[in-house]
Amino acid sequence: MILQALHALYYRKQDEMPPQGFEFKELPFLIVINGEGRFVSLQDTRTKVGRKLIGRKYLVPKELGRSGSNAWKTSNLLWDHYGYILAWPKSDVKADKEMAAKQHGSFKKAISILASQYPANPEINAVNQFLGQTDFSDIFACQEWEECKKIKGCNLSFVLEGMNRLVCENNDVKSYITENEDGNDEADETETLQEREGICLVTGERASIARLNPRTPILGTKSNAKIVAFQKNMGFDSYGKEQSFNAPVSKSATFAYSTALNFLLAKESKQKLLIGDATAVFWAEKKHQLEDVFADIFGEPAKDDQTQDIKTLVAALRAPQIGAKPELDLQTKFYVLGLAPNAARIAVRFWYQDTVQQVLDHIERHFEDCAIVHGPNQPDTLSLFKILVSTAVQSEAKNIQPNLSGDMMRSILNGTPYPKSLLSAAINRIKAEQSKKDQNGKSIQNVSYTRASLIKAILIRETRYYHSNQKEVGMSLDITNNNTGYRLGRLFAVLERAQEEANPGLNATIRDRFYGAASSTPVAVFALLMKLKNHHIAKLDNRGRAINFEKLIGEIMSGIDEFSAHLSLSDQGRFAVGYYHQRQDFFTTKDNKNNN
Repeated sequence: MILQALHALYYRKQDEMPPQGFEFKELPFLIVINGEGRFVSLQDTRTKVGRKLIGRKYLVPKELGRSGSNAWKTSNLLWDHYGYILAWPKSDVKADKEMAAKQHGSFKKAISILASQYPANPEINAVNQFLGQTDFSDIFACQEWEECKKIKGCNLSFVLEGMNRLVCENNDVKSYITENEDGNDEADETETLQEREGICLVTGERASIARLNPRTPILGTKSNAKIVAFQKNMGFDSYGKEQSFNAPVSKSATFAYSTALNFLLAKESKQKLLIGDATAVFWAEKKHQLEDVFADIFGEPAKDDQTQDIKTLVAALRAPQIGAKPELDLQTKFYVLGLAPNAARIAVRFWYQDTVQQVLDHIERHFEDCAIVHGPNQPDTLSLFKILVSTAVQSEAKNIQPNLSGDMMRSILNGTPYPKSLLSAAINRIKAEQSKKDQNGKSIQNVSYTRASLIKAILIRETRYYHSNQKEVGMSLDITNNNTGYRLGRLFAVLERAQEEANPGLNATIRDRFYGAASSTPVAVFALLMKLKNHHIAKLDNRGRAINFEKLIGEIMSGIDEFSAHLSLSDQGRFAVGYYHQRQDFFTTKDNKNNN
């Protein structure tokens, strides 16, 4: 179903995608030549995007796959890196110089064959004449070359002086590509390609089958990674069929699905989203506004718009339910594909397809479940990245647990419980950072807004699906919640607050020493903490405040029969949320008093 949906996307957006046999490629520099094949100039196509210089993209013949010791025999038509075009080695090592010479010879041979088929074409002949010379010192002497050679494997192509398009966009070149289209099979040094026909699994039609599928690399994989691949002689063959003949897809279908996927994965694409180590791409079966805002819903808000209202955004997509325009049809199919690096291949982390209506329902439910009381300067909604990175060591993206991002995205889209490993990861980070200090030596709040929001959402889904008779964790402080873990979390927050008010300017509190034990084995520490409480409250100058603390502690303790010997993982999560709710209530009460 994945390939069929991508195949359909290619034909839906055919006007935005290259024709069969071609692709859009970034070419930082172009070699400008005259009609006699003499070098005129080296044209820099790059423009500044942020801090980087990005080359312009051009329509060129589709890149041919090449691998192995004989990869130099395969050159791209009328474009390639400077080793093939100018025999420029990647280093001064003798072996690299010899390799560049062989690559250049291969490129010259391909152009010579092309020129022999179109002897009257002036552009092709000009390139052939240019390659006939053995000295490119005039290119290497120009100022632009100094910039060009700094780019590792810099791709180049040709343009005839006075023309506003590349030589490879010539009509004769397009005809040559169409006539010699080989389905993008990679060069193989061990066998001769044989044409086979069969029933295409994507289209259901009889056609020429591709022996190898095109590459579709994502962030973190090798440049030749594919979403469909069969390794030779490794036990994956059946009924004598090798490689992609095991799952026959026609050459035209492989081009269509791979082009569509690479279109979604392009640098400038707005239809992809990075979630931890996974890359998610998304599209609809027909034009729909959700394609334009899906990344905004789950991604980081723009720096100049930290107050993005997700609920308003989703509501706007729902609005035209009667007499809606076709692009806003809520019954339109929507697809989300999650991909992750996996050695030389690409792993499919998740695949989701449903109507826009269901997608919006599940998105709204996710943000409702994550909603929790927070500070006035904090956003109402949190991006997936912020949630996931809060569970990682040192809060770094590279430390997000593998599979966690894909599992969470799958849960959101399907409206199912979040993975249990997510709760474990969040609680472990809270315990690990209980004594962490900032640069000024102050304790860092380990039960942060992000972690509390995540834990609350996990617990709500767990209750909704598995323990419907239990009370759900609320958005803010709930004094009627009698769960032992929740009340102990509240109690711990009150005891810490009493200590802070009794000792103004304190750098370390009971949280720095006792949070981990209090949240997992309460009986081991709460007896001691209750004794310390008497000492802290006795130090308060404001007796009214002292009485209020005693009343609050009494109210919490009225729902606790005894200090538990051990709290389950879920109750440790409730401990964290209870602690967070009570802390937020202290600050909210203080802010209200200040406002009054």
